[in-house]
Amino acid sequence: MRAFAIDKYGTALHAMERPDPVVGQHDVLVEIHAASVNKLDLKIASGELKQILRYPMPLTLGHDLAGTVIKVGVKVTRFAAGDAVYARPRDGRIGTFAERIAVAEDDLALAPLSVSAAEAASLPLVALTAWQALVERGKVRPAQKVLIHAGAGGVGSIAIPLAKHLGASVATTASAKNADLVRSLGADTVIDYRTEDFEQHLSGYDLVLDSLGGHNLEKSLRVLRPEGKAIGISDPPTPDFARSAGLPLPVRLGVAALSAKVRRQAKRLGVTYEFLFMYPSGQQLASIAELVDAGAIRPLVGETFDFDQTPNAMTALEHGGLVGKVVVTRGRPTPS
Repeated sequence: MRAFAIDKYGTALHAMERPDPVVGQHDVLVEIHAASVNKLDLKIASGELKQILRYPMPLTLGHDLAGTVIKVGVKVTRFAAGDAVYARPRDGRIGTFAERIAVAEDDLALAPLSVSAAEAASLPLVALTAWQALVERGKVRPAQKVLIHAGAGGVGSIAIPLAKHLGASVATTASAKNADLVRSLGADTVIDYRTEDFEQHLSGYDLVLDSLGGHNLEKSLRVLRPEGKAIGISDPPTPDFARSAGLPLPVRLGVAALSAKVRRQAKRLGVTYEFLFMYPSGQQLASIAELVDAGAIRPLVGETFDFDQTPNAMTALEHGGLVGKVVVTRGRPTPS
């Protein structure tokens, strides 16, 4: 089958023929109609995450998909040929920049009925990240105050309406040109990150979802109320993450050093910092699909590319400045 892969870290993504997927007993073979591009693809391609995620080469990239079930493994019970589905395949089994992929049944869900294949494909990784940060880790409740950085980005554009659905008051950072957009998503307070310092305007927040790291994360700790929580999805990873990921001891020691400063700052301020590396969940995707079809969450696609232009889609994401997700499409889309 045709796919887009890298030959080694740091090399360009290019088309190649790859073996057809092997379908295990608990697997679902999916014809891919759309796949979105994520910063995780860029980080893996550059080799930035090779100490955490080890892949044999050549490596087909791509972490999100929407498509149609072709066939199912003998022990699959929840899906059948012809089902419209979406997923974020688990680490070690990525590769959605391809014509087909075999996905573990537990990673898969029926796609939302109210959106196109391109819109459905834009959701899994970012929506699971938002869900796990706000629902699972943050346990956001009505009347709480939540700060979501980069509200017009892939994660932010889903996290804002999800936080509003959970009953929170939401602040976000965005450029002035995207202020109306993030307000339409549900943001109550919008800080222009180019001209305003959010730390000077916000205080007493219960939760911060930080996708930027560095100095932005350090400032985020200071807008939290005592016992508030900051969840980082960019950096730095924490020892808890390293242990749960089963990383080798030398890597765990390095991770501990990377996050030592921010963990000390959090402790001194009486708040908590956690690092989130999302995990696939078909069950959570099913809940997200319900929210999409109910109108509580809407996918935000910034730019689409044909399958043949998958390397261009990667370049577009790398250059930045886009609102919403970059999506690659092939085959027939699901009608909107």
